Amino acid sequence: MRFGIGPLVQAGQIGPAPSPAVPEQPDRTHSALARLRPPGRPFVLRLNRFFWSDGEAGFRRYLALADRFTSRGYLVELQVRYHPSAAQEGDIPAWTRHVREVVRRFGANPRVVALQIANEVNLTISADSSDGAYDGAREALVQGVIAAKDEARRRGLSRLEIGFNWAYRFDPASEESFWRSLRDRGGAPFVRALDWIGLDAYPGTVFPPFEATTADYRDGMVNAMSTMRCFARTPGIPESVPMKVEENGWPTFPGRSRQMQADVLAVMVQAVHDFRGTYNVSDYRWFNLRDGDTSSPQPFQHFGLFDSSYVEKPAFAVYRRLVDRLARAEPAPSLRRPRVALRVRGKRRGRCLDGLVRGVVLGSDRALIRHSRFRLGSRRFRLDRRAPFSRVVHRPGRRGAHRHVARAALRLRDGRLVRLRRAFRACR
Repeated sequence: MRFGIGPLVQAGQIGPAPSPAVPEQPDRTHSALARLRPPGRPFVLRLNRFFWSDGEAGFRRYLALADRFTSRGYLVELQVRYHPSAAQEGDIPAWTRHVREVVRRFGANPRVVALQIANEVNLTISADSSDGAYDGAREALVQGVIAAKDEARRRGLSRLEIGFNWAYRFDPASEESFWRSLRDRGGAPFVRALDWIGLDAYPGTVFPPFEATTADYRDGMVNAMSTMRCFARTPGIPESVPMKVEENGWPTFPGRSRQMQADVLAVMVQAVHDFRGTYNVSDYRWFNLRDGDTSSPQPFQHFGLFDSSYVEKPAFAVYRRLVDRLARAEPAPSLRRPRVALRVRGKRRGRCLDGLVRGVVLGSDRALIRHSRFRLGSRRFRLDRRAPFSRVVHRPGRRGAHRHVARAALRLRDGRLVRLRRAFRACR
């Protein structure tokens, strides 16, 4: 399987609003992730809690997070939460426009490989953790998946896989209603738009709420995978559509020891691996890297492989060994050179440029650029962080050689550096 983890520590709460997470120490996060990452094989980081209601601030935060992790070589999967504001709730045309914007802006990063549209829409009792508590959530899931796939196809983003997840599980009548709604609202267009389906399973914590022995967690995971495949037949999702275990975890708090977490993790991960062929499971993500707040009384703040002060729990070493032993090898995503070029513009007088001369980065892949810096000879110009990437590189009246070479260094969103140059003649 392809393995990964959730690096963001805030978890959705069933019950009261979440207490604030203990602030992250990025260097320690990166160190922990580097230890988990299997050498020469992909490792996926799942970014959760990107809310529609957060607007442009949410885009800026999560684009920066995606850039931060992909620049270190990780693949990123983004959870695109419905989670509307009061004014947005039920406005499906506005939601699908938002989803298309997500595809455009995050799809520019070639290491963002998947979008999960909405979150646990089958769960209707917990607005903080799950989108099913909001009006229009089922329609938002169906239309969001269709819109995301359509936008990805329009832009040639075949690597950007679209899916949704399901929480194991709610009451049987509600579950039947949920899966029938996918059939009735989405039909064949919805199924054709799916690249994967996701399972969120928490045996011994959510459902079933209690397991008698460690060995019972194996049965809990197998039953979760089996149940999802059974329900997926209702809307006609074939078994050829891969399943990802998007969330699987076990929190530690008084009465639930850290060593027990390590033992349960080993049993659940091994169960998924052993039955990956039976249920066509391609991916597995542990939830989460670090506790949100180890001192909090809220159970859902305690899922981490580290506590909130970065003290390692025994489960970290267990997961590290399992990832190293079981992670599949696959080719890295293609990182072709972007289609961009440096051009110079100015008032042409014969064979030279008169007046102000401006350097401009043009091309169909400008969205891949994080920032640029222009240079002319020894002169360096201020960093340009926003498109269009352009700077005045020559002004009339400056002495110097008649022939100049403008250069631009482009830092891409995936961390690569691309250098461009363009020669021009300036009039005296």
